Amino acid sequence: MSGWTDELALADWIRCLLDSYEHWLGRSLATRRTTPLDELREVEQLSAVVLSHAGGADPVFNYGNHAALAQFELRFEELCQLPSRYSAQPDARERRAQLLERVTRQGYIDDYTGIRISAKGRLFRIHQAVVWNVLRGGNVVGQAATFSEITPL
Repeated sequence: MSGWTDELALADWIRCLLDSYEHWLGRSLATRRTTPLDELREVEQLSAVVLSHAGGADPVFNYGNHAALAQFELRFEELCQLPSRYSAQPDARERRAQLLERVTRQGYIDDYTGIRISAKGRLFRIHQAVVWNVLRGGNVVGQAATFSEITPL
């Protein structure tokens, strides 16, 4: 669990992801459970990709569920060392930065389509991705994304 001191800290982050998704979109991303650990396990098993990064000038992924790890062809430890900008090809990074700025201003978007690249160089297009600001105590502490519509290229 690179980047996380323990499973409870990661579960707390997932609860922030879920709470923030509900805040911005008015619906649940996953079935809400009694404990943060149960919610972590729920998100881990979603068929949709779920990714996140904390803030900073060049944010690094800090979470990816099983679907994300399979799609990006990475282990959890590898993902959590990857600057999130590397999920896009170099010529698409400016557009990606613009989308994240839009999310910062609006709180979320639910219409993103773009091309991404796996660690092994496999290209794929994501459709209708939802990207949202992750909140903790009313402050933006990161951003997250989810998508399930994927076209291999």
